[in-house]
Amino acid sequence: MLLEIKNLYFSHSPEKPLFRNFNLRLEVGKVIALAGESGCGKSTLLNLIYGLLDREKGEIIFDGTVTHGPIKNIVPGEEDMKLVAQNYDLMPYATVSENVGKFITNIYLEEKKTKIQELLKVVGLEEFAETLPKYLSGGQQQRVALARALSVLPKLLLLDEPFSNIDFSRKIELRARLFNYVKEKNISLVISTHEIQDVMPWLDQIIVLQDGRLLQNDTAVETYNNPYNEYVAELFGEVNVFSEEEKRALNLRKNLWYAHEIKIAAEGLEAQVLESRFAGNHFWNKVSLAEKKLIIYTPEEISGAVMLNF
Repeated sequence: MLLEIKNLYFSHSPEKPLFRNFNLRLEVGKVIALAGESGCGKSTLLNLIYGLLDREKGEIIFDGTVTHGPIKNIVPGEEDMKLVAQNYDLMPYATVSENVGKFITNIYLEEKKTKIQELLKVVGLEEFAETLPKYLSGGQQQRVALARALSVLPKLLLLDEPFSNIDFSRKIELRARLFNYVKEKNISLVISTHEIQDVMPWLDQIIVLQDGRLLQNDTAVETYNNPYNEYVAELFGEVNVFSEEEKRALNLRKNLWYAHEIKIAAEGLEAQVLESRFAGNHFWNKVSLAEKKLIIYTPEEISGAVMLNF
């Protein structure tokens, strides 16, 4: 077990408790996402794991050793662990290459140069090797910080919203290169993200937080197919919620239905289309079923009365 959190207690203030008796275990070589709405504790948990914050009670055990926060560690952080936070902490008067190579020994300069070039390729910044950070965009600076964290091949890499400032076209390529690299190097990765759908193909596990509580801790497939509640389901997109009474009345097999799961069919439950709007690879539709408003996705525009199949 690479990381174990036991009975963690933490609060920003007595009036705002966050983690209470929180427990978690992370295995070696896994790619894990922390998911949940803003303020649920994702960034705080990463900072606690890395040692930037002091916990009130409990233990955080990394690679067999109990870690500590700034009260006991003058220099925060743990060996073999790296955190890329939302403030990138780059050296302003050093080039991109120098920033990336900050933690790489100078004993073997040719190996260091090769390693830096390899990492710049992973984050797509080869052409900016001699550029100063002040001339880079926020997204580019974010990628420099990521490459620097990877330079020491940590056992555990913690990423706090690593794609938040990166253009969509760059995200696709960067995600694939990053996740393939950490898998190749057997680096365990914990990533906090608001874009859970975009990283789903690489995830081994999803941890869902709400107000510091662990709501669900499952594989990506299980979390998506069997969300604990509406809060979890909404992390993956628009969802329609039926009460137990509505479920029985309509003879449905479950309470939560993603918008794409409800299909138009020749037979089914009759609904009236209220809106149908083009949304790229599908049409976004609002329909009324027995006075209940639903959101459904269809490949074509719809209107009038339709039959819904669940």
